[in-house]
Amino acid sequence: MKKWSLYSMTILCLLTLTSCEAVETIFKAGMWWGIILVVGVIGIIAWLFSRGRNS
Repeated sequence: MKKWSLYSMTILCLLTLTSCEAVETIFKAGMWWGIILVVGVIGIIAWLFSRGRNS
């Protein structure tokens, strides 16, 4: 069922968005995932350093 949902969303995006809007949407999503991952990695590193100092 998930495959159909993914396929239908892809087809809907292809039919409703122009190519420039589709590329813009993809890059916005990629930018946000990059920001979330960088903040997460920095948070994990800070947590590990603070944990090492308390021991």
